[in-house]
Amino acid sequence: MKYNKKIISVLVVMCLLFLSIFVYLTYFSLFKADTIKNSNYNRRLWEREASVLRGTIYDRGGTALAESELDDEGNQTRVYPYGSLYSHVIGYNARSYGKTNLELAYNDYLLRTESLAEIIQYGKDISKMSRGCDLVTTLDHGLTEVAKEQMRGRRGAVVALDPKTGEVLCLFSNPSFDPNEDELSENWADLALDESSPFLPRATMGLYAPGSTFKIAVAAEALENGLGDYSVYDEGTVRIDGRDFSNSGKKAYGNIDLKNGFKFSSNVMFAQLGRELGAEKLKEAAHRFMVTEKIPFDIDTSSVSWNYGSMGETDLASVGIGQGRLMTTPLNMALVAASIANGGIMMKPRLVRSAVSSNGVTVYQTEPEALTAAVPSDTAAEISDYMQACVESGTGVNARIRGVEVCGKTGTAQNEQAGMDHAWFVGFAPKDDPQIAVAVIQEYSGASGGSACAPVARAVMEAWIK
Repeated sequence: MKYNKKIISVLVVMCLLFLSIFVYLTYFSLFKADTIKNSNYNRRLWEREASVLRGTIYDRGGTALAESELDDEGNQTRVYPYGSLYSHVIGYNARSYGKTNLELAYNDYLLRTESLAEIIQYGKDISKMSRGCDLVTTLDHGLTEVAKEQMRGRRGAVVALDPKTGEVLCLFSNPSFDPNEDELSENWADLALDESSPFLPRATMGLYAPGSTFKIAVAAEALENGLGDYSVYDEGTVRIDGRDFSNSGKKAYGNIDLKNGFKFSSNVMFAQLGRELGAEKLKEAAHRFMVTEKIPFDIDTSSVSWNYGSMGETDLASVGIGQGRLMTTPLNMALVAASIANGGIMMKPRLVRSAVSSNGVTVYQTEPEALTAAVPSDTAAEISDYMQACVESGTGVNARIRGVEVCGKTGTAQNEQAGMDHAWFVGFAPKDDPQIAVAVIQEYSGASGGSACAPVARAVMEAWIK
């Protein structure tokens, strides 16, 4: 009897061990397989790449943004003909440093061939080398060139997308780096130590206070909560719980309603409106437009969240004007503008249209997909009116395009460097048939969004429309 108990105990332990192995293998297969498969440390990826010519990555019009070249011995080199222009979107593919961005996310397609037999049969026979799928992105090379030119080397980002489909037309970040492997090898140490953070994709992972561009969400929340008639007497500064909130230049607007408070970006009004709405409504405003949500996307985006527990009156006022601990990305704010342009529906952003095999078969294709219903269409229409007024005769006049109704919102965001505010502009055009939505940020510009970023947005929108 005593031996039977020992045998049973041993069997129980062995069963538990087998069960733990089964659970681990199941977890590994379901949740970790893709991560391991696409890891830069997975040598099988590079062995496969030795026998498959990596596919080309194109912009929406057929311009090659990344391609592979073979030498006489059949060794391939990844070439980025436009240097640093797309390093934060396409990324790099280098044996020494691994893969990033689209090169990593779509690696399976870029190395996908018609059959494994081709790889075995042809090996390194250059004339018959297997070829991976080509990627067709939603990016527009010409528009990206315009964004780069308009930024004139200043730190920041430009995001442009089609508000009706979610297709990303431009995703430009600066400073950047040359992703070609020889340039990476030569400059890696300097790039890693560079205080300007050239490896940071600011458009998708740079975190900034949205400043007055967040007033789009606050105004929409006010309309949704019956505060369309809200007005204040603006004396240029208002004190809330011992702290002063002032307009730019402390300019006073007197009796001002919601539309004009938005048009002239009155901090006096929106600080008080934030206090009026309260913590839950402000959180709802951010949630509606996914300002504090991680955006599902082809490449990695920052995890942003609502960084408040309880909120005092100064917290409410700060968030009402897009300050405090509220942080978001340029991509998030471009989606805010796009959702207003699209009647309140935010479309899921996408960078890749399709993957096409070497024999011309489309093996992967994306379709427009709604991400969330931010606000009802009537609320979006009223906010569009506010944004048009901002551009026509408010703080965003530098975004005006002759013959086109442009909608927008400027912003400045305080940061750790006093007097060196970040400058913002978000908007879309044309008003009645939106074709493009944009977000522009310039870091530590020390200027207003209307003077620094609105002209950049105007040039990008005009280039796309005309």
